[in-house]
Amino acid sequence: MKLSDFDYHIPEDQIALHPLKERDSSKLFVLDKKSNKFEHRIFKDIIDYLRPGDLLVLNDTKVIPVRLCGVKPSGGKAEITLLKELDINTWNALVKGVHEGKIILTHGITADVSRLNGTAARVKFDLNSGLPDTERADIKDFLNEIGVMPLPVYIKRDALKSDSEQYQTVYAKKEGAVAAPTAGLHFTDSLLDSIKEKGIEIKAITLYVGHGTFRPVTVTDIKHHKMDEESYEIPGATAAAINSAKAKGGRVIAVGTTVTRALEASAGDRTENRIKPGAGKASIFIYPG
Repeated sequence: MKLSDFDYHIPEDQIALHPLKERDSSKLFVLDKKSNKFEHRIFKDIIDYLRPGDLLVLNDTKVIPVRLCGVKPSGGKAEITLLKELDINTWNALVKGVHEGKIILTHGITADVSRLNGTAARVKFDLNSGLPDTERADIKDFLNEIGVMPLPVYIKRDALKSDSEQYQTVYAKKEGAVAAPTAGLHFTDSLLDSIKEKGIEIKAITLYVGHGTFRPVTVTDIKHHKMDEESYEIPGATAAAINSAKAKGGRVIAVGTTVTRALEASAGDRTENRIKPGAGKASIFIYPG
């Protein structure tokens, strides 16, 4: 299967740069795989396709604002997206605007950049360059103040403070993701309440979306693409609910590919035909065929 099989044209003016104020008013595309018929609906209509006894599984990971904007000593713009913590105040990161050298952030914080390869760099933060608050010794303590949300690559605009709320699911709890599980962004508290009132059970897993989500598929044959591993956690109550629903012949509905990949990784070779609780790594690549 070739990467070119997935080429399509979408006019730039059809790419929304800001989410709707009402999350559940987004468009919903519904495909009936039996009849191959499709419908255009509004997301809140998803409740019409859920039945009492169904189990809805969400990903409750929470995005941390790992995108840092600063300037070079010359005054030019620079940007750091944190990827992986190596040591206190030392990270692997994606860096724009600087090949190697210093980046000046707010709060008197500076970052020294050393290049690892074409896109990745190692960044060492100095919190003592004029910083009055000496009690906070870790850059992670400042992310909520100086960091912004990493936006999807197709959103061609500067980040806004409002993105910290709009690009976070309403049920986000466990910090550690660098991007939101986007399939869940359209749920509202009131919609989730209505779903529960209809007799649909809701449980959560956690898959920490990693920096691989920003890495494009570049191979000609997509079967040769390798996914980065991402950590997941499946609580005992969630595993029990899934196994119970399956035993009763009920439907388990995964909200998005992150939940699907975590559950598929947990099921493994399916010799036991059960979801196992606990932590693990998922590197499953989902494609047609």
